[in-house]
Amino acid sequence: MNLFFKSNFSRLLTVALAASLCACSSLQTDRIDYKSSGKAPSLDIPPDLTQLARDSRYVVPGTSVTASSYKAGQPVAGVSNTAALAMGDTRIERSGNQRWLVVSRTAEQLWEPVRDFWQENGFLLALDQAPLGIMETDWAENRAKLPQDVVRSVLGKVFDGLYSTGERDKFRTRLERNAAGGTEIYISHRGMVEVYGNAEKDKTVWQPRPVDPELETEFLRRLMVRLGVSQEQARTQVAAGIKTTSRVASQNGQPVVIVDEGFDRAWRRVGLTLDRTGFTVEDRDRAKGTYFVRYVEPVMDKSEPGLLSRIFGGSSNPRPTLKYRISVQSQGESSTVAVLDATGAAESSGNAQRIVKVIADDLR
Repeated sequence: MNLFFKSNFSRLLTVALAASLCACSSLQTDRIDYKSSGKAPSLDIPPDLTQLARDSRYVVPGTSVTASSYKAGQPVAGVSNTAALAMGDTRIERSGNQRWLVVSRTAEQLWEPVRDFWQENGFLLALDQAPLGIMETDWAENRAKLPQDVVRSVLGKVFDGLYSTGERDKFRTRLERNAAGGTEIYISHRGMVEVYGNAEKDKTVWQPRPVDPELETEFLRRLMVRLGVSQEQARTQVAAGIKTTSRVASQNGQPVVIVDEGFDRAWRRVGLTLDRTGFTVEDRDRAKGTYFVRYVEPVMDKSEPGLLSRIFGGSSNPRPTLKYRISVQSQGESSTVAVLDATGAAESSGNAQRIVKVIADDLR
């Protein structure tokens, strides 16, 4: 159902029922309340929205306890729960506008808890690859953004499909092992927004919307709580952090990004940036500091170019898939990020300059 019909039908319901429902109180919900968008129409929707729907809602950790979670928290004879519930083994770190978790547990220990975390949030997993340390949710809608008037409160459960925020979100989680034997957890957001596709406003299309770092940070904070950190400690850590800078430079005529961090952190942050900015990492070689990437066009309406297509000067004519190598090299206390072509040769074209700028803007 498109935005036009939903909005007008909602107004009709409001006029017809306002008098009889004026004594009702509005439904209060959390700012984040995701639901898988599996029941959305198959036409004019973001990719991967054909997953089966589920009705679960996000419950703020600590506010309620389910039977399964209670059972999971009980000690098992002969088995210690100290490692899983240890306080102080999870912290958040920040660099620029990026944040991530550092946990003193192995990736194998964290995989199931992190997977459960997303499912408890109301998401389905569209990608679940433990060997690569990557999981990705399907597209979902933040139902907390819906207007919470009396009509919505009373009729929302019956006519739930009539209401839509016009936005969909998905999140990618990347688990990286660190030198200390622990794990760093990165969460990246991708968003789509439904807009009218013509002047008559009788057709809608989905287009990419900007990355929301606040959403990424909020889910990191809630994941901290899920992993055993108290609400107060999580809020305090999220508010703290350090800032570093990145800048575009030129080396031997090639555009590069200079990051004021060592290789380990720069490598992980560049990986998060690639997730955020529309690239798909096909492979990576950490020993050589190379990501093998391609760009995937997320727009459903082929007449509407996506973000990077517009950056690259894309038009309505189809363009071939673009493949690159993103090189991260250490230079003492800093690192250099460069764009190479598919064969590994230095890339100094206009596309390389634009990619470098996109990476630098996200790393700042």
